[in-house]
Amino acid sequence: MGSTDRVLRRTAEAIEHITGICFKTGPPRRVGVELEWTTHLTADPSAYVTAGDLVEALGVHTPAALGNPHPVPLPGGGTVTVEPGLQVEISSAPAGSLAELHTAVTADREALTGLLASRGIVLGDRGLDPHREPRRALDTPRYAAMDRAFDSAGRTMMGSTAGLQVCFDAGEAGQIAARWAALHEVGPALLALFANSPRHGWASARTATWHGIDPRRSGPVPSSADPAVSWAHYAVQAPLLCVRRDQGRWDVPAGVTMADWIEAGGIEGGPVGAGRIGGRRIGPRRQHPPQLTDPVTRPPTVEDLDYHLNTLFPPVRPRGYLEVRYLDTQPGDEWIAPAAVLTALLSDDTLTDRARELAAPAAGRWHAAARSGLADQPVRRAAAGLADLACRHLDRTGLSAPVRDTVTDIVSRRLRDTVPGRQREDVSV
Repeated sequence: MGSTDRVLRRTAEAIEHITGICFKTGPPRRVGVELEWTTHLTADPSAYVTAGDLVEALGVHTPAALGNPHPVPLPGGGTVTVEPGLQVEISSAPAGSLAELHTAVTADREALTGLLASRGIVLGDRGLDPHREPRRALDTPRYAAMDRAFDSAGRTMMGSTAGLQVCFDAGEAGQIAARWAALHEVGPALLALFANSPRHGWASARTATWHGIDPRRSGPVPSSADPAVSWAHYAVQAPLLCVRRDQGRWDVPAGVTMADWIEAGGIEGGPVGAGRIGGRRIGPRRQHPPQLTDPVTRPPTVEDLDYHLNTLFPPVRPRGYLEVRYLDTQPGDEWIAPAAVLTALLSDDTLTDRARELAAPAAGRWHAAARSGLADQPVRRAAAGLADLACRHLDRTGLSAPVRDTVTDIVSRRLRDTVPGRQREDVSV
């Protein structure tokens, strides 16, 4: 029996496993990104792209989710994946510097856009699809279970959102807590600075959809002196999204946590859950009777626990490395700006400490940042201070002078907006 087949009998065993894998220590050198876009037909952006359209366009780069068992990486080493609504994503290979990453991802993005253009498909440039209602196109047991468990916010997240994820090494053992805390504390300010999904009065409506999901799954991990333990407790107390089965549906009853499954040694059948934020329902109530799930008659294994960890979506997620998840996708090649700002702020322990000081007045203001963007004054002041600090130290990112100038121009333009497209006073960095 392998280590992943080991049965978990006590919640303490799960916590021990999670704390042992969530942060890999070492010098913080590598950086990576995941770039996600909605996909549209050039002739009619409001029409739905089909899986067949993407398969024809991507050819040998078609991901496994669309039936290709041996996908070929893009020229820069990134791989193509797809989301339930046929959003397309480039997952970069880890790079030794931001400059290396920029070169590789630029090549991959150019290759991807060329492949899609050959079949009349274009990438979207917003964090939330402005043209179509969400529609799930991939039929897998996991996505089907999610679709039945979620209400409108969850289905919008699955089918209409596009984000930018930036990934960093966790750092040496003595650095992890500060780097982890810094990425959370600067989050609201940078979310607002790079908000790119305006709708219904929200600067980042993409973030609003994530807020509409159970906060035990998508809310920030509580702050503490030991982030590994905090993450482990967050994970075992989070509700299960699904349980893999050899046959039938993967659904689980609403509210059952990983800790519940471990301690009970199984899961009773019950009604499928629905998306909520706190005690408030998001979206309309379902008009049909709740569907019932089959019981799970076995205890969970380490493999089940590892799978559960990949169904949790906090703004910053530990995966051995640090995965920043709170940024909207950016138009064109502008992903380099938020990536450069974060890289600069993490490039030196002293800079990281200063970033935390500047971010403190807006730390925790996730809702205000998503709702009002830079119109929220504490968030705006923090964003301006962090932007100035980062842009004065872009030389630490390894980017060439022309790219650094591009980053500064993008950041200066974003600071002139309270929300995308709405001008404010002239501010520069």
